[in-house]
Amino acid sequence: MQPTLAQALKKNFLGNSPDWYEKSIIAFLLLNPLILMAFGPFITGWVLIGQFIFTLAMALKCYPLQPGGLLAIEAVLLGLTSPEAVYQETVSNFQVILLLMFMVAGIYFMRDMLLFTFTKILLGVKSKIALSFLFCFAGAVLSAFLDALTVTAVLITISVGFYSVYHKVASGKKIVDEDHDHSDDNSLKSTKRAELEQFRSFLRSLIMHGAVGTALGGVTTLVGEPQNLLIAEKAGWDFIEFFLRMAPVTMPVFVCGLLTCVFLEKYKLFGYGTELSLEVRNILQQSSDHDDSRRTQSDKATLIVQSLVAVVLVISLAFHWAPVGLIGLMVIVLLTALNGITEEHRIGHAFEEALPFTALLVVFFAIVAVIHDQHLFTPVIAWVLTLDEAMQPGVFFLANGLLSAISDNVFVATVYINEVSEALKAGDITRSQFDKLVIAINTGTNLPSVATPNGQAAFLFLLTSALAPLIRLSYMRMVFMALPYTLVLTVVGLAGVVYMI
Repeated sequence: MQPTLAQALKKNFLGNSPDWYEKSIIAFLLLNPLILMAFGPFITGWVLIGQFIFTLAMALKCYPLQPGGLLAIEAVLLGLTSPEAVYQETVSNFQVILLLMFMVAGIYFMRDMLLFTFTKILLGVKSKIALSFLFCFAGAVLSAFLDALTVTAVLITISVGFYSVYHKVASGKKIVDEDHDHSDDNSLKSTKRAELEQFRSFLRSLIMHGAVGTALGGVTTLVGEPQNLLIAEKAGWDFIEFFLRMAPVTMPVFVCGLLTCVFLEKYKLFGYGTELSLEVRNILQQSSDHDDSRRTQSDKATLIVQSLVAVVLVISLAFHWAPVGLIGLMVIVLLTALNGITEEHRIGHAFEEALPFTALLVVFFAIVAVIHDQHLFTPVIAWVLTLDEAMQPGVFFLANGLLSAISDNVFVATVYINEVSEALKAGDITRSQFDKLVIAINTGTNLPSVATPNGQAAFLFLLTSALAPLIRLSYMRMVFMALPYTLVLTVVGLAGVVYMI
């Protein structure tokens, strides 16, 4: 029997999402106008933030672009923000948009070299503690000179590669088989399901160590995170001065973060400590040996080209020859031209991972526009500036951290540094106090914000990536696994801000 038009419309709404989830989104959309009439735009803005965070938390039930987009459209229609404000927020973050569009695609064309390199590392380092430390340390060092999103894209690429190799064999296929859908568990052997769950846990722990590493390194330099450049510009600090000013806080945090990594792995806490089983290791080893045995001169030339372009990438980013997104476009051109990838459909696959997230990020900017237009954070900033000078850096650090975890660290840092700069110009604070508050703003927006995926763009990118559903990395699991790091980074960072600057 054919469904009625109403039934078809209901079925089509948000596709295969759970019925309770669809009803929740409808309820949000119906309640928001009533909340606006009853309590005004300020309260409605905070409610909207909570609803958007809910869509992020349920990312594995439904990609947040659709429900979050509906909330953003409603916010514009209700007058909580305007299309012009959303556009301005997007334009001001255009470098991030370019980065996602081109750099992530550039990393896609390096996947052969990355998988080859990290497979050798994974198979060569037998100790899980040492391997986890290596991932966390590498994520930190690379993020300090490159970009957290770029490093996260690398981690995602190699993890998907490892997963797909094992999933193929666990599904009863041979390593040589090319065609396999690693997102489909229906063909999985029943005897392999427990082993697959263990491998998922292993990959989750590695990817989370690496993701937290991007925060540990990103806070240390003016190029580590997008907002650091703005902060350094307002403060008038160059690369060396920025690093030295932050070092009394960031270096103890860096050491304690790495020690936390070792501690979590050693005592197997918060979902960490899962070992790579001998069976999985053997499969990955067989895959590596198979790839080595059938590697042609053309394949070797491809690996060499990818390695050379990777060196060019690192040098370009380290010396900031151009905006990150344009460097990513250069990487795409070099790799496709030198490796003979000239068909449009082959190039198009590289953009499949990043563009949905790019669209989601623009929706996120619409929510940020609501925060800006309704001055949702202004009362907090005004209150902090009324406190005693000795208390201000510590309170700024905590306020920045809390607001960054709720919304976005780039936006929070932008708002705070502008307000503090205005206070300096007006003579309300001294230059010495300004410098202390700048350090508090930078560390506050970069460290406690690891508490939630929406606190940092790299974490949000990981949550909404193709890898997250494969290894069952949900919003709440990310929050849980990040919790010990959040506590350590917050406590040590706060102590540094209060006592060391």
